[in-house]
Amino acid sequence: MAREHRWTLASRPSRSSGIVEQLAREINVSEPLARILINRGIDTYNKAKEYFRPSFQYMHDPFLIDGMDRAVERMERALESEEKILVFGDYDVDGTNGASMLYLFFRKLGFPNERIVYHIPDRVKEGYGISRYGIDRGKEFGATVMIAVDCGITAVEQVEYARSQGIDVIICDHHEPGDRLPEAYAVLDPLKPGDAYPFKSLCGCGVGFKFIQAIAKSRGNEEMAHEFIDFVTLATAADIVPLTGENRILVKLGLERINTNPRPGLRALIESSGLRFGKLNSGQIVFVIAPRNNAVGRLGDAMRAVELLTTEDEATARRYAQILEEENRNRRKIDEDTFIRAQELVENFLDLDNDAAIILHQENWHPGVIGIVASRLVEKYYRPTVMMTTVNGVAKGSARSIAGFDIHQALKRVEDKLVQFGGHKYAAGLAVEVDRVDEFRDAFNAVVKELMSKELLVRELSIDDEINLGELTPRFVRLLHEFAPFGPGNQRAVFLARGVEVLGSPRIVGNNHLRFKVRQNGRVLDAIGFSLGDMKDRLKQLIDVVFSVDENDGYGNGDAFPQLKVKDFREAVNQIP
Repeated sequence: MAREHRWTLASRPSRSSGIVEQLAREINVSEPLARILINRGIDTYNKAKEYFRPSFQYMHDPFLIDGMDRAVERMERALESEEKILVFGDYDVDGTNGASMLYLFFRKLGFPNERIVYHIPDRVKEGYGISRYGIDRGKEFGATVMIAVDCGITAVEQVEYARSQGIDVIICDHHEPGDRLPEAYAVLDPLKPGDAYPFKSLCGCGVGFKFIQAIAKSRGNEEMAHEFIDFVTLATAADIVPLTGENRILVKLGLERINTNPRPGLRALIESSGLRFGKLNSGQIVFVIAPRNNAVGRLGDAMRAVELLTTEDEATARRYAQILEEENRNRRKIDEDTFIRAQELVENFLDLDNDAAIILHQENWHPGVIGIVASRLVEKYYRPTVMMTTVNGVAKGSARSIAGFDIHQALKRVEDKLVQFGGHKYAAGLAVEVDRVDEFRDAFNAVVKELMSKELLVRELSIDDEINLGELTPRFVRLLHEFAPFGPGNQRAVFLARGVEVLGSPRIVGNNHLRFKVRQNGRVLDAIGFSLGDMKDRLKQLIDVVFSVDENDGYGNGDAFPQLKVKDFREAVNQIP
């Protein structure tokens, strides 16, 4: 079924200001490219230089994060006093990479094997976040310091328990704080009230990186932290945080390192997943690497991901990479079975004309895949979605949202119906007493209906600029490629071309993909609309088409030429409705 979109064309900077012409002239790009940059906040030569040539020199001082002085002081004291430390990470890509990074950095700093241990909680047995079991494991090991990465900002009781066991806790988190902060030795979270750190969108591993960067800086050797940037790259891309500011610098530089000098575990994972070594990009991290990294935590012990990421032995790396590959295949089978059942429930029992949200609970669903399935339901039905299963007598699950709707705030409005919840604007975890699931469903649906505008329920297709196909020169396409790495906040540029002529006979290829040729002002280009085969009959002789641009070297001489990656089209009109 063809999806409806509302087209939103970005406003153009005022021509009278001269800012477009000035930027285009200063950095030697066309005006359409200059307009796109300006709308992304890149409106001066210096900002463009930072954007196209990112460097560690453009990153903020890590000591601007509140609590960083105390955190660094405590770790230096632990090293000097030969204390033992526990690194505690979440079971997703952000948490396992954060734990791996901290573990290897502290090993390099001088903590030998017998004085450092890591722990990743079991998703089913321990649940999300800092667990008593993990604290007890640290106590048994003899740890007096615990560093929690990608979790801990709402762990008030758990931190108090750790303190009672003689363990100082340093939290490196990026989630929204609750009404009360844990009484940890140091809480590092840019979202903490009163924190002056200028960049608020780091992932958990990113906050951990600022921690090791601060330690390295305090020792007069900040470059010591740079070799661990690959972990931050994987975590940042996989956690779907905005690829702007520091995140874009970290991912850009980290990809360069991964593609030239990957550590053994990552090399093995790239090779086992069938990717081309040296060509890894942010999209491949999200759709290929991250699911394999996550799979071992979804279906079992996530510490296997840390074993892979931290090993220096190539044979061990290949063995663990194969384990991740196998677990990912198992995960996909469970994922598909769950998705089929979830669709049946939606089709048979929900009224999407009246239900503002999808809330599903089945006691036997695997807790490791419900977040993935919730995202797939959002993609199919375009409604905020909550998927829950029963774990130890409690309905636990994942919430996923649509563009523009803050699901974390919606959950906060019904927190009296919840055992606990936490997360972000677009993704959250929650727990509900099983006998209150229906009560939660009614309350949450009412809140979503109250907060949701009808406009948000129609997918928005954001368009960067209107252009003529003749402007898509090889140089234009090459410069578009320099906008990478792509991700939230820095998506591939999307264009609108009006009055484009459709040539020949469009055909459906592959898995329902629509392929055709277009012409404008004598310029003929190939176009493909992935999964748009159902729209073939809507193609008219003249269309307005929305697309991004793929870069191809079809001439074999290094010159890039454009292919339109079609997102939507309509019969040609004079203006956007």
